[in-house]
Amino acid sequence: MPAETESGEEKTEAPTGKRRGEARSKGQVAKSQEVGNVAVLFGGLSALYLLSNFLYNRLYSFLIDTFKIIARPDLNDADFTHLFSGFIIYFLLTIMPILGIILLFALILTAIQVGGIKFSWEAIKPKFSSLNPISGIKKIMLSMQSLMMLVKSVAKLFIVGIVAYSVVVDELDFLLNLTQMEIPAILLYIMKIMAEIFLKVSIVMIFLAILDYSYQKYEYEKNLKMTKQEIKEETKQTEGDPQIKSRIKATQREIAKRRMMESVPKADVVVTNPVHLAIAIGYDKDKMNAPTILAKGAGQIAFNIKSKAREFDIPIVENKELARNLFKMVEIGHEIPVTLYQAVAEVLAYVYRLKGKV
Repeated sequence: MPAETESGEEKTEAPTGKRRGEARSKGQVAKSQEVGNVAVLFGGLSALYLLSNFLYNRLYSFLIDTFKIIARPDLNDADFTHLFSGFIIYFLLTIMPILGIILLFALILTAIQVGGIKFSWEAIKPKFSSLNPISGIKKIMLSMQSLMMLVKSVAKLFIVGIVAYSVVVDELDFLLNLTQMEIPAILLYIMKIMAEIFLKVSIVMIFLAILDYSYQKYEYEKNLKMTKQEIKEETKQTEGDPQIKSRIKATQREIAKRRMMESVPKADVVVTNPVHLAIAIGYDKDKMNAPTILAKGAGQIAFNIKSKAREFDIPIVENKELARNLFKMVEIGHEIPVTLYQAVAEVLAYVYRLKGKV
């Protein structure tokens, strides 16, 4: 069912590029939290695999040192303080490489699903309207998205629990014999069980992440859809109001026409066909390489050019073929092409004879 705006108009139109860009600049992208969870799981699994020797040696050394301190008969408060501070340092040095690998996986998968990483201050800007507890409760109670999040959370807990339980049950007989094993063997076994749980949970979570991302993409596209009125308003903002643009173009045409008519008195001759077309030609051998079209027009504009020419005693010569060619081939302000030199020269020679010029 199409989404609706507050005015009741349905959002049936696909979002424009501008709408998508604005949403992205605000941090609004199609993103699934489950993809991030998968990144954390696979990052942790990769860290266990890549750093297995490092983790084993660290854990083994720490346990040996701990047992040595605990076994001392003269154990005092200072020893406990030393043991605690050593545990903190050990934990930090051990966990930092793992967190680094997990962060790298999370950044890569996030970039893939949102089409690159772009930081948006708009997304982290505090919104005081969100602090209203009543509206917050309404959103939680009525939001379909909140319901989906609840279902996903319960499903994840259930799945992780089932996977972990199945692994532990399969290894239950072996777990009962751990007390008879040496510490290195116990550590290796624990790491093996952790890796197996991580791997099985990750495989299941990939399936959930695909479903969730598809749903998030659908919701994102639905929310981005626009009404026909929104499309019109955006078009006005980007391209301008069609009525205003039309008025601007009409004004520009009027100005150009007025400037063109002001050039007619500078012409040497006006060539006509004789009713529909009129072309004013001027030639100044000191400033021009060839005769130039100063004004041209058809219909009413042609009538005005001829009227202006009569007002300033500019000769009007009828030549249908030349008038048609000049009107089609030459723009205002441009020199005539070589192919029309002969015809225009004959007209100018006729005009110059009338005026007694050479």
